[in-house]
Amino acid sequence: MDELTPRRRLLILSICCMSLLIVSLDNTVLNVALPAMRRDLDASVAGMQWTIDAYTLVLAALLMLAGSTADRIGRRKVFTVGVVLFTAGSVLCSLAPSLGWLIAFRMIQAVGGSMLNPVAMSIITNTFTEPRERARAIGVWGAVVGISMAAGPLIGGLLVDSVGWRSIFWINLPVGILALVLTLRYIPESRAEHPRRPDPVGQLLVAGLLGSVTFGIIEAPSAGLRSPLILGCGLVAVLSLAGLLAYESRRAEPLIDPRFFRSAPFSGATVIAVSAFAALSGFLFLNTLYLQDVRGLGALDAGLYMLPMAVLAFLCAPVSGRLVATRGPRLPLLVAGVTMGASGLLFAAFSAESSTPLLFCGYVLFGIGFGLVNAPITNTAVSGMPRAQAGVAAAVASTSRQTGGALGVAIVGAVLAAGMAGGAGGGTGSAAGFAAAAQPAWWIITACGLLVLFVGFATSGNWAQETARRTALALEPAAGPLRKDAAPRH
Repeated sequence: MDELTPRRRLLILSICCMSLLIVSLDNTVLNVALPAMRRDLDASVAGMQWTIDAYTLVLAALLMLAGSTADRIGRRKVFTVGVVLFTAGSVLCSLAPSLGWLIAFRMIQAVGGSMLNPVAMSIITNTFTEPRERARAIGVWGAVVGISMAAGPLIGGLLVDSVGWRSIFWINLPVGILALVLTLRYIPESRAEHPRRPDPVGQLLVAGLLGSVTFGIIEAPSAGLRSPLILGCGLVAVLSLAGLLAYESRRAEPLIDPRFFRSAPFSGATVIAVSAFAALSGFLFLNTLYLQDVRGLGALDAGLYMLPMAVLAFLCAPVSGRLVATRGPRLPLLVAGVTMGASGLLFAAFSAESSTPLLFCGYVLFGIGFGLVNAPITNTAVSGMPRAQAGVAAAVASTSRQTGGALGVAIVGAVLAAGMAGGAGGGTGSAAGFAAAAQPAWWIITACGLLVLFVGFATSGNWAQETARRTALALEPAAGPLRKDAAPRH
């Protein structure tokens, strides 16, 4: 793609960001609509968790497959199919007659979504090959998440209050159609010179691991930790993880190359992505239910309340990209960890829900932290990896994000449901009751912020960079086809 003009590269970046916009908007808009959907579909807290996690689980399970498939058969081709599937799934969601159908249609959306973000990131990585240009492009990419956080609650709130929750899925239709037309017109086709072979066994093991863990967490409050269902989920998760580690380490071209994780920055980016997005999804889930079910705000007013968080995330994302380009990932990661942890602490230790100034302070801190954390994750994940495997590396980062999002909703929702079932605080319909039921969940979000801080510090120094350099050298032979049935030892 070296012959592309600067203007064409910016256009390609804009088209890729458009795909991220519809996926991110879908999540933020949906969060605001949860109380209305819950009332209309007569759903429980677990039912609301599944409207989010059915999507994120399928997305997380298929991201690496989509990335490697795009490297093999063509990135534009897979990206185009993803846009079509996601847009069609959105239309079906708007027509869902029941909670079960809505969850099923959300899974169709997720199949399309799995072909968008990692493939778009792979396209960006192969379009912007100079490290500083790439970091800036990733900063713009991160700013789109901030835009969705700012616009999603407002657009969703306006649509829910005026038309109904089904209309939140309509906004994906015009954006999806525009992205499809521009993709076919302007994005050139690209493939990896030596793409990896399909790995269906690894794919099934990943799906088994993610699905069993999330299902067990969501259903544990109602089924009981010692029930056969939950114990069975734990057994499937353990067997899937053991099988994944044993099987992938012996494949010449694994779905997840274990050697990637010899790089401390790459491993750190994976942990940070899970932690940050678990904190985000849990934060949005708790605040949406609190603002509408406890404070009695409408969907639009709830969106306006969370606007400071969204605006700060939007403003800080490009700043983070520039910091990564000029000074490396350490500073934005440390500031992100401190501010996200401090935000969670305000709610966990000081009951920020009970004080509007503290509530907004928590939103501002979290927005700053989340705005700063995204660019270092993506840049660290793809930097130093062979360009031929850009789709796989980007997909691991995206999978970590979605896994974190699924776990955040599952864990926070399960903790909240357990608190509500126990009648903490004398009833969760009051601010005091909700705060008591949600307090353990806020401590979990605080821990996620601290994990970003400590892992970011540990994996961004000179030692960590040296492990990244050694890993890159070890991975270079992987760009060519391997004839033996076992990965080479280094």
